Amino acid sequence: MAFDLSSVVSKLQMVSTSDHASVVSMNLFVALLCACIVIGHLLEENRWMNESITALLIGLCTGVIILLFSGGTSSRLLVFSEDLFFIYLLPPIIFNAGFQVKKKQFFVNFMTIMLFGAIGTLISCTIITLGVSQVLKRMNIGPLEIGDYLAIGVIFAATDSVCTLQVLNQDETPLLYSLVFGEGVVNDATSVVLFNAIQSFDLEQIDLSIALQFIGNFLYLFITSTLLGVLSGLLSAYIIKKLYIGRHSTDREVALMMLMAYLSYMLAELCYLSGILTVFFCGIVMSHYTWHNVTESSRITTKHAFATLSFVAEIFIFLYVGMDAMDIEKWRFVSDSPGTSVAVSSVLLGLLLVGRAAFVFPLSFLSNLFKKTQSEKLSFRQQVIIWWAGLMRGAVSIALAYNQFTMLGHTQLRTNAIMITSTITVVLVSTVVFGLMTKPLISLLLPRGPRTNSMISTDPPTPKSVTVPLLGSAQESEADIGGHEIHRPGSLRALLSTPTHTVHRLWRKFDNAFMRPVFGGRGFVPVAPGSPSERNGHQWR
Repeated sequence: MAFDLSSVVSKLQMVSTSDHASVVSMNLFVALLCACIVIGHLLEENRWMNESITALLIGLCTGVIILLFSGGTSSRLLVFSEDLFFIYLLPPIIFNAGFQVKKKQFFVNFMTIMLFGAIGTLISCTIITLGVSQVLKRMNIGPLEIGDYLAIGVIFAATDSVCTLQVLNQDETPLLYSLVFGEGVVNDATSVVLFNAIQSFDLEQIDLSIALQFIGNFLYLFITSTLLGVLSGLLSAYIIKKLYIGRHSTDREVALMMLMAYLSYMLAELCYLSGILTVFFCGIVMSHYTWHNVTESSRITTKHAFATLSFVAEIFIFLYVGMDAMDIEKWRFVSDSPGTSVAVSSVLLGLLLVGRAAFVFPLSFLSNLFKKTQSEKLSFRQQVIIWWAGLMRGAVSIALAYNQFTMLGHTQLRTNAIMITSTITVVLVSTVVFGLMTKPLISLLLPRGPRTNSMISTDPPTPKSVTVPLLGSAQESEADIGGHEIHRPGSLRALLSTPTHTVHRLWRKFDNAFMRPVFGGRGFVPVAPGSPSERNGHQWR
C-alpha cells in the first residue's frame, strides 16, 4: 500500500513539473509575441524590415539562447505540430483574408488569379518534382520514392506572400495586391489539396486511369470545398437575418459569426475537403451578407476581432518557425555531412526560382492577350513583382514537410532529417533574404507618384473594405443596372474579352432580385427595436 501511495505521489509530482514547464513556456512565448509586436511597430518605417522577418529573427535568437542555456540539448519552447498549425493558426488567417478582401478587384481578376494560383502551382510543382527526381538521386542522400518526390514538389510550390503583401498598398496598387493576395490563397489551397491527393493514391503503379482519377479527385475537392464555404456563409446570414439576435445580445451574434466561420473549416476537414478554400469563401460570403445583418456595434467588433486574430496568428507562426529552426535533434543527423544539406537546399532554391518564372511570365502573356486596354494588362515590372512575391516559403511548406518526413515532429532517419533541415533552410533564406529585399525592389519598380489607371482603386479605403457589396459599391450597382443595356457576347473570345462590368451588372441584378431578400445584406436588415433598419430606414424597400 505504501509502495502504491509513493508511486501515485511520484506521478503527481511529474505531472506538476510538466504543467509548470508548460506554464513557463507559454509565459515566455506570450512575452515574445508582445516583443514582436512592439519591435515591429518601432520598425514600421524601416526600409528593409517588416513584422514577419522581425518575428522570424526573434524566434531564431530565442532558439539560440535556449540552446546555450540548456547545454545544447533543447532549443524549443514548443514542438512544431502540423495539427496546431492547420487546425488553430491557419483558419483565422484565411478567413480574415476572405472577410477583408476587396471583392470587386478579386472577382474582376478571378481568371488571372486562378491561372496563377491553380495552373501555376501545378506547373511549378511539376518542374520542382522533375528537378529533384533527377538531381537528388545523384547526390545519394538516401532512399526516396516517387511519392516523396511528388510531395517535395508540392511542399516547395506552396508560396508565402505575406512579406510582399505587407509592403504593397491595397488602395494604391489594387491590381497587383489582388493578384498577389488571390494567388497566395489559391496556391495554399491547391498545394494542400495536391498533397492530400498524393497521400491517398498508390503512385508506384501509375497509369492513365489513375491519372484521370487523380485529376477528377482534385477538381472534386476544389468545387465541393468552395460550395461548402458559400453554403456555410449563406446559412449564417439566413440565421442571423431571421432571428436578429442582436436585438437581445450583440455578444451572441458576434460569437455566432466566429463559431460558424470556424465550423465551416472543421466541416471541410471532417469531410476530407480543403478547409482553406472553404473558410476563405465563407469569409467572402459572410462579409457580403452576414456582416450587414448584425448591429452596428457588432460590425465594428467583428471587423477588428477577425483582423486581430489573424495578425496574432501570423506573428505566432513566424515566431514558431524561427524557434523550431534551431531544433538540435534534426541538425544532429546531418552534422556529419553539412555539405549535403547545403547542396540540397541550394538545388531546391534554384528549382524554386526556375519553377516560379516558368509560369508567371508565360501565363501573364496569356492573360494579357484577353485584355482590351493597356491599363488592364500586366507590365513587365508588375510581372517581376508577382514573380518575386511567390519566392518566399513559409509555414505551409514546413507543415507539409513535417507531415511527410517526420512522425509527431520527430525523425530518426538521415534522409528525412536532410529534407526537413533543407526545408527549414529554404524557408529561412527565402523569407529573410528575399523578404529584406522586397521593400527596396518594389520601391524601385513602382516608385511613388502618379499612378496609371490600373493602379487606381474604385473601392473605398482598406478599413472600409468589408462594407462594399460583392462586386462594387451600392451606388455603382444601382447606376450600372439602370439605364444601360446589357449586351450578350456572341463567342467564347468575345465572352473572355467582354468588359467585366457586364458580368457585374448581371450578378447585381440577380443578387438584388433573389439573394438579398432571402439572405439579407445591405438594406435588408429586419426592422427591430434598436436595429440599423429602424434608425436608417430601408433603402431597398
